[in-house]
Amino acid sequence: MLFTVRMVLLSVHFIVASLVGLVVCLVRPFNPDNSRIAGRLYASLALPILGVRVQSERLPVRPAPCVYVANHQSNYDLFVMGGIIAPRTVSLGKKSLKYVPLFGQLYWLSGNVLIDRGNALRSRQSMAKTTETLRHRNTSIWFFAEGTRNPSGQLLPFKKGAFQMAIAAGVPIVPVCASSYMRHIDLNRWNSGTVLIEALPEISTTGLGPEDVPTLLAQCHAQMQQRIHELDARVTSGQ
Repeated sequence: MLFTVRMVLLSVHFIVASLVGLVVCLVRPFNPDNSRIAGRLYASLALPILGVRVQSERLPVRPAPCVYVANHQSNYDLFVMGGIIAPRTVSLGKKSLKYVPLFGQLYWLSGNVLIDRGNALRSRQSMAKTTETLRHRNTSIWFFAEGTRNPSGQLLPFKKGAFQMAIAAGVPIVPVCASSYMRHIDLNRWNSGTVLIEALPEISTTGLGPEDVPTLLAQCHAQMQQRIHELDARVTSGQ
């Protein structure tokens, strides 16, 4: 029963937050800071509605451009991670998102990059444009490097795009780890559970070339997997 009530309230909140976000985006379309504002709009009431507490340590805030790499667990990531998006940070998403009512238009007008995965040429062009954004527009990029939702707690193999882009633009990688909340949260309880989020120290790409992508990818993957296990252990022990 509690789960059903929460889903109804969450749906209403999602629509209202999307409408407010759209107004902001129409006033200043494609401003890269729109994503941060939208993220906070979604997270602000969603977390109390869901009964979820988020504890963030070493938030992913960096004054210069970087590539954020985070683990992607579910659609709830919008609410769980929405409140920690750093200023002037955009993300990459499937082109089809543009056609999701309200959210898709908000996502597009927030300056996020839409990738046509069915067209290799257009996909490469979008990635090249995003690399130029990193270099010259004081904007960071947020990646879910697994490329799909994965609630298991064991990271899937990472896609290379984030690491190729970071090396090409000469900006660091900042790993962002969230505890495996899909395995620990119960939305039928009043206090559903806690999510721990932590940004790890940045990984420099200075002096690296395309041949270093596999090593950089493996380093980031290993660091994140270890930290996610540690965060999960803390959630389980109640620390």
